[in-house]
Amino acid sequence: MDDWQLTRTFSTKSGSVCWDRLGDPSAPPVVLMHGTPFSSYVWRAVARSLAHRFEVFVWDMPGYGSSEKFDGQDVSLDVQGQIFCELLDHWGLPDPLVVAHDFGGTVALRAHLLHHTRYRRLVLVDPVALAPWGSPFFRLVAEHSDVFEQLPPALHKALVREYISSASSPGLHPATLNRLVEPWLGLHGQPAFYRQIAQADQRFTDEIQGRYAEIDLPVLVCWGEDDTWIPVAKGHELAASIPGAGLRLIPSAGHLVQEDAPAELTTAILNFLA
Repeated sequence: MDDWQLTRTFSTKSGSVCWDRLGDPSAPPVVLMHGTPFSSYVWRAVARSLAHRFEVFVWDMPGYGSSEKFDGQDVSLDVQGQIFCELLDHWGLPDPLVVAHDFGGTVALRAHLLHHTRYRRLVLVDPVALAPWGSPFFRLVAEHSDVFEQLPPALHKALVREYISSASSPGLHPATLNRLVEPWLGLHGQPAFYRQIAQADQRFTDEIQGRYAEIDLPVLVCWGEDDTWIPVAKGHELAASIPGAGLRLIPSAGHLVQEDAPAELTTAILNFLA
């Protein structure tokens, strides 16, 4: 599980972005987008499966995973949407298939509605898309990020482990949990964890929520039935707000559907993209 590595980089105003591609370059392109506090690592199983039929692009957003992290870095959803558009230009993808999870869903929706980025089809997996959002813990950290940033490393590590663990319904394999926690540790990782929470702002979804009825492309909403981070009722609400959108509920899966039910999620994505 630890052989997932992104081998390419792209320079942006918010630092160097790590990315990679899998599959046949002549096949239809699919872009996989992660959320917070995760990275492209959560897509590894799905990406390798999709690569048998598609050219798959994966990337770590600035401030996440293996991409650059630094003091004063802008990792807001606004900037992530702009950088995603730049990446699509860099990759030469005018209208890719897109699969986006959590905050990645916000980034994909903002790029489409505000920056007029075109997609052939869009899959949204437990996205942050509807107000209100942010758990009590998330809001507490956002309001006091400067205090949390000063936690002793051992306490910080325990906090991040517990937080990430709660995204899974059946529980994460210890090696998987370690891999998801690791980018948020150390001199650069610890402040980066609180930086991305401090810059999370509901106004970035408020700007687009009233425009979901304008989306004119095939959309599938997938949702873990046991998601405790964003209730499944939000999945029903989102699908109803996008004309013609389908809804696929994934049983026995929490917010991290990719880890809890990778086979079921991959099947739903394949059937929709095909």
